[in-house]
Amino acid sequence: MSNQGKERPIKASEIDPTFKYELQKIHGAENFLQCFQCGTCTSDCPVARFSDSYRPRTLIHMAQLGLKDRVLNSDTLWLCAACFTCTDRCPQDVEVANVIRVFCNLAVEKGCVPQVFRDQAQSLVETGYAYKIPELRLKKRESQGLPPLPKGNTDAVKKILKDVKFFKRIQQQQKPQGETPNV
Repeated sequence: MSNQGKERPIKASEIDPTFKYELQKIHGAENFLQCFQCGTCTSDCPVARFSDSYRPRTLIHMAQLGLKDRVLNSDTLWLCAACFTCTDRCPQDVEVANVIRVFCNLAVEKGCVPQVFRDQAQSLVETGYAYKIPELRLKKRESQGLPPLPKGNTDAVKKILKDVKFFKRIQQQQKPQGETPNV
């Protein structure tokens, strides 16, 4: 995965002229073509203040140009905090945070998910926790007289997530060919 794709020239073969029309048909991205690249979303974004690479404006511009693969393979699109500051401040009423969510959903469908999110999803399904708690930490709790952490309810998690496409796709991608996911 790349960071925005700004480091290399755009080749004509990378352009998918239908991408912007596909996006307009997806709930949340209907009006992304109204973006005229003023930069308000990026200048007000709390994540962009601390990241040299996260630029909502750039992601939208790449989508407008038809650079589907660069958008969906971008590691930076996963940095969105979904605070909706960009959406609240957009002078064109582009729901920027929703557009970024649409990009993430399309990236998941394509299988372009950063490993950290795959690991987190797998841990949630396997343990009921968003991340695996290290054995050292559990021993430290015990040595300090703290009660053991409750066991995660994996059955409840699996039941809740059984129809969530993201988790189904993550499970399918992490299972060897031929095995079916048990979510």
